[in-house]
Amino acid sequence: MENSTYKVYEDEIQLLEEEIKLLAEKYDDVKQESTFYSNEEILTSIKLFQREFQGESKGQECPSDLKAQLESLEREISFLMKFTGIQFTSHSKKTLEKNENRTVQKHRLSGNCRSLPFQLEFQLLETRNKENVSAVITDLSIVMESGEYSDLSKFVSSTEEHGNLLLFFRSLSSYAEWYEHRRCTFLHFKAKYPDIVALPEGQLGDYIILRNPKLSGFELMIVWKIHIDEEGRTTPVLDLLTKVPEQVLEQKMGPIENAPTCFRSMLLLFGIETTIENLIKVTGLEK
Repeated sequence: MENSTYKVYEDEIQLLEEEIKLLAEKYDDVKQESTFYSNEEILTSIKLFQREFQGESKGQECPSDLKAQLESLEREISFLMKFTGIQFTSHSKKTLEKNENRTVQKHRLSGNCRSLPFQLEFQLLETRNKENVSAVITDLSIVMESGEYSDLSKFVSSTEEHGNLLLFFRSLSSYAEWYEHRRCTFLHFKAKYPDIVALPEGQLGDYIILRNPKLSGFELMIVWKIHIDEEGRTTPVLDLLTKVPEQVLEQKMGPIENAPTCFRSMLLLFGIETTIENLIKVTGLEK
């Protein structure tokens, strides 16, 4: 009887030990999860800390070194946000493996580069020996919202394959700057010449249409692509397409066939904005 009772207690103790072990593992996972605050939240926290610290230190000598460090950090974060356009909105990490020689962590990042949202997921493998510590990124996955950024698709695939996060952020910053410049340029000319300029795909499209209200069927399409190669080099590529009715061709109204070549030459001489505006003015002529 006593043996059977002890056996029951031993079984219960073993079950409790296993449950405790599982709970301890879950607790470790929760502790290892961390949240990364956005740059704006960090700046707000710095300013809040400064105000609280100044209030608590009234009548006491202010440790100028700490204050200087906070101000320097604030300037650096503001500079990086303005210079790169990159803002992180969330970050989490989870330790998958950890021992004396290696650590494997899974990271998730999301944020915006100017007006372009992005999401990242990757594993960071750190290996240690007596001499140094090395880190390698594996299983990189990059998500850009919808198919609006088709120019980026090949570059993103190449970056995922090579796991080069530095190249991704550097090139994304350059791409997003051109993307925003194109959007603002199209909106500017649409507002300035509303009767001539049309944006069929809205402000995020990669082309505009120029029409003469008094010349039915005559259209010029300015296509503005942003090319980014597998090495992250970003280049704006503009071209001109024409749509001319037959009656206009019969009247021999200018060298229409040479218009795309002339357009590319003007881009080299005058730049993007001046070339587009001159083309808009020519399109709007009555004769």
